[in-house]
Amino acid sequence: MNRQQIRKILLFWMFISLPVTLIYVSPVILVKGASEGIITGSMILITLTFIASFFVGRVWCGWFCPMGAEQELCAEIQKSPVSGGKLNCIKYGVWLLWILIIGFVIYNAGGLYAADVFYDTDSGISVTEPGAFMVYFILLGVLFLFAVIAGKRGFCHYVCPICVNFIIARKIRNLIRWPALHLDADKSLCIQCNKCSKTCPMGLDVKGMVNEGKMENPDCILCASCADICPRDAITFRFL
Repeated sequence: MNRQQIRKILLFWMFISLPVTLIYVSPVILVKGASEGIITGSMILITLTFIASFFVGRVWCGWFCPMGAEQELCAEIQKSPVSGGKLNCIKYGVWLLWILIIGFVIYNAGGLYAADVFYDTDSGISVTEPGAFMVYFILLGVLFLFAVIAGKRGFCHYVCPICVNFIIARKIRNLIRWPALHLDADKSLCIQCNKCSKTCPMGLDVKGMVNEGKMENPDCILCASCADICPRDAITFRFL
């Protein structure tokens, strides 16, 4: 079993387990719990993935995110990349609003003074009631529409506030330059086949990145798809 098969199996299992795990990956539940002074499972998970991203970048997005998994399934329908440009900035506005709301509700609640990992779940399971099922299917529909209308992983590019946590952590890491997982490339080995760009689930111009000798990109999810498809091993996946 190769690396991409392992990655896709992980994403598949994260996707089909979403009715169980939805609450734990929800930025909305984090806000709801914080408004009651409660540290929720989602707050714990989002904090842990943020800390991890200082060393492994957006690996959560590329290997474990159930919402990203659905969008990669939709890539069979929509193979075009997003248009990008200024629209990519929308997620930063969403993130800033989310952070401000979190700060406000925590202040309004008088701080965080309790913890409940299973907050707002039924015996630890996220989706058990009609209302929860409705939210679940609406979410799936929104992700589907973004993926097929906007392009590859459109929701990740334009809306997701969680990925901004990882982008900020990565910027800090790049500034201080401690060892972390990253892509490296040798442009002298590149034969311009463009397979790397075509296989990128985020629709990035990987060939262009190789030719420029700049493999850092805030939208790179470190899935290693480009490294694994390169016939000349011009791209490598390493921790340095």
